[in-house]
Amino acid sequence: MKVKVSIVNRYKDEKISADTKNLVKKACKAVLEYENFQKDAQVDVTFVDDGEIKQLNTNFRGIEKSTDVLSFPLGENGEYDINPENNACMLGDVIISVDHAKAQADLYGHGIEREIAFLTVHSMLHLLGYDHINNETEERIMREKQNAVLDGMGLSVKKV
Repeated sequence: MKVKVSIVNRYKDEKISADTKNLVKKACKAVLEYENFQKDAQVDVTFVDDGEIKQLNTNFRGIEKSTDVLSFPLGENGEYDINPENNACMLGDVIISVDHAKAQADLYGHGIEREIAFLTVHSMLHLLGYDHINNETEERIMREKQNAVLDGMGLSVKKV
């Protein structure tokens, strides 16, 4: 399985480091491995500020506030369009608010890298069809999977 992760930085306040980009790629691959996804995959990740994610959240979800991450899955029921250029399943788009990630990292007492990894893992599970918003069982399952993937990456959740 190959994973192509395209990363775009529209966060104007600072550059996204190569280490952060590599962490995002590692998180995407870790989720697919954990989920035993057998096909080549393609994911697009974009970093934005709170203003832009608020606009996207308003336009696409009708919720007029900023959020930490948005997921735009391209597949349904495990079926994905195939990119003819690389034969990869096009999983969808992940939009991460760097402003929100920084605030949540401070709130939860861990680094920005761990928070970005968490948001990536969380969003990847959405791209694979998980939905915690309307389903309490899937919320619990997602939480367990997120923790397992992050543990496997050496980014365990602090136990309080």
